[in-house]
Amino acid sequence: MRAQSGIAAIVAAILITFALTPPLTADEGMWLPYRLNDAPYADWQRMGLTLDKAQMWDPKGPDITDAIILLGGGTGSFVSKDGLILTNHHVAFGALQRQSTVEVNIMQEGFLARTRAEEIPAPGYNAYVIESVEDVTKAVLGSVTPKMNDLERFRSIDESSKRLVMKAEKGKDIRAEVGSFFGGSQYFLVTYTKIKDIRIVYAPPATIGVYGGEIDNWMWPRHTGDFSFLRAYVSPDGKPAEFADTNVPYQPRHHLAFSATQLHDNDFTMVIGYPGTTRRNRSSYGIDYYINQYYPNRIQQYGDVIALLEKRSEESEEAAIKVAATKRSLANSFKNSQGQLEGLTKHGLLGIKQESEQAIREYLEANPDAMKKYGNVLAEIESQWKDYRVYGEQYSALERMSYYAPSLSAAYTIAKWSVEREKDDVARDSGYQDRDLESKKRNLELTNRRYDEQADKAILRYYLNWIMDNSGDEQLAAIDAIVKDKSGRDRAAAIASYVDGLYAGTKIGDKDARMAMFGRSAKDLVRDGDPLVAFAMRMVKEIDLLEDRSDAFSGAMTKLRPQYIELGRRGNNAPAYSDANRTLRISVGQVKGYSPRDAVTYAPFTRLGGVIEKNTGEDPFDCPDRLADLYYARDFGNYVDPDLDDVPACFLSTDDITGGNSGSPVLNGSGDVIGLAFDGNYESISADYQIIPELTRSIHVDSRYILFIVDKFAGATELMSELTIVGSEGAMR
Repeated sequence: MRAQSGIAAIVAAILITFALTPPLTADEGMWLPYRLNDAPYADWQRMGLTLDKAQMWDPKGPDITDAIILLGGGTGSFVSKDGLILTNHHVAFGALQRQSTVEVNIMQEGFLARTRAEEIPAPGYNAYVIESVEDVTKAVLGSVTPKMNDLERFRSIDESSKRLVMKAEKGKDIRAEVGSFFGGSQYFLVTYTKIKDIRIVYAPPATIGVYGGEIDNWMWPRHTGDFSFLRAYVSPDGKPAEFADTNVPYQPRHHLAFSATQLHDNDFTMVIGYPGTTRRNRSSYGIDYYINQYYPNRIQQYGDVIALLEKRSEESEEAAIKVAATKRSLANSFKNSQGQLEGLTKHGLLGIKQESEQAIREYLEANPDAMKKYGNVLAEIESQWKDYRVYGEQYSALERMSYYAPSLSAAYTIAKWSVEREKDDVARDSGYQDRDLESKKRNLELTNRRYDEQADKAILRYYLNWIMDNSGDEQLAAIDAIVKDKSGRDRAAAIASYVDGLYAGTKIGDKDARMAMFGRSAKDLVRDGDPLVAFAMRMVKEIDLLEDRSDAFSGAMTKLRPQYIELGRRGNNAPAYSDANRTLRISVGQVKGYSPRDAVTYAPFTRLGGVIEKNTGEDPFDCPDRLADLYYARDFGNYVDPDLDDVPACFLSTDDITGGNSGSPVLNGSGDVIGLAFDGNYESISADYQIIPELTRSIHVDSRYILFIVDKFAGATELMSELTIVGSEGAMR
């Protein structure tokens, strides 16, 4: 290779090392269905997609995305003309937990409604069906001026977005959201039909739906039947309505068919769903924060709180049911955080980013015009992250404290609402506008379903101590006043005594009293004197101060991050898809195994026989006797895979997914369900930041295992007759 010099050498260095985003592979990307011209559609068709763009997204008529819904913390899809929803067992788990008692524990035993009349409510669940999408970038950014400071910039964007939402929702029973894309350079207004009456139809027992538990979580090979069926209901006139006996099943514009055909290595796969958050366009300063502060703190906190909940679960069966959903969510986040930190460190993303940014500096020095426009970008980003590290973890800890302790969460909602209700609706914090009144009331009503006083007290004590230990010179006044310069055991004792006092006098645990407090003025709440609400009022003040700083940080990033992304595009042709933000996305891949380390190769399929091999008869590998009997009798029905000579259980693909994709259907080239996304492999958890093509895999329940469990294990003939099944002879419906 001939030596290069001058500008040519600098440009070459940028092209080689400028890895703001890893080089795009054929199966990388979370693509907007309404911007398919940005996607490598021709590549998808060569890989096996037979649907044209209009079949994928048609704003004027039915298309495949009409079957995909935003549901709970994940995704769901319509799989019948009568509003039947397929999603993950773990996405539906909150509903199962809220409907479980010591006497009838459907979390453990499972549930099957053989008739519509037997279907039971899924408390707290709504389904959101996308209706329209509009580019509102000019409207959102139109009021932003160069003279604004960072907080003013944030508030301008926030207020413009809220006004667009209010206008869209006015006089209509819909939900609207404004999403930010490409770091804040583009905005879309998305409207949804909000279906409020969701019911549980079928959930397998935990010995199938949670098989392998936390031991197998994020791991391959996997043998979990992580699926459930719900149903959406509306009023007789087809409009969204709260639960009522007179409601009728929702009629979706499109529903998906199941495929029972054989899958092979390298077959085309497509996932459509609502991924939560990726951070592939972050700077080295952000990556440094996540590696050295964010994930270490999450791991410590989640591990400690899980231990508290496990201890409480051992003390009381009733408490175990109430904290089950919280404990499972924490355990998932704990392992995810471990994998994120391990992956970020192992794959050297911080060093890659730092090298990339050094190439940026050299490029800017050699290009005066670019230097004039972008010269301060890196320094300003560094300054923003330096400030954020001072208060960011304090802010996060306060949020986690109020979320994982349901009583405090309720008290905080009551206190915060009393403050926000005094403001003009558009000036209120997100989540506390008039449009949120219904959901706030519903969540308050459901508080007791997951509230155990002893668990709550333990969580509150833990976080108050953690915040004191980790706040440095910026102690929170409301917490500092509790301990009054005490330290060590004296401080812990003071916090414990204070928490006991809060719970001894509060009425938050009483549903009627709690609902009566909601909507009262701040003055009335202070006069009422409930100690937990009074503490929450002090937390509102503390969090509001931290939130202003966080909002200013976000405002700065809406200016800086698009410039950073633009530099990435100039340097190495960064991909045209935006980071995930809980909006509808399409990802495409192939069935494919992987090799995680030397001399170890994983096949892309697991089978029912693997469930039996793992069976110990004890949780989390307690295979149901009926499932084992079906295996040993080789009573596989029409769901056997000829190559495996067994019922397939799960499979791997290269589809690009993340949290929020749970429950997303995995489709073949014709748009039929071949699986259900529920996890990623441990080696690629850090794909939220960096795709590693040879390691990044998503894990799915095979559609044939779903059908086998419903048909042969559960004997749910009524449910089977409702599904459209294409594929192997005899499996047609």
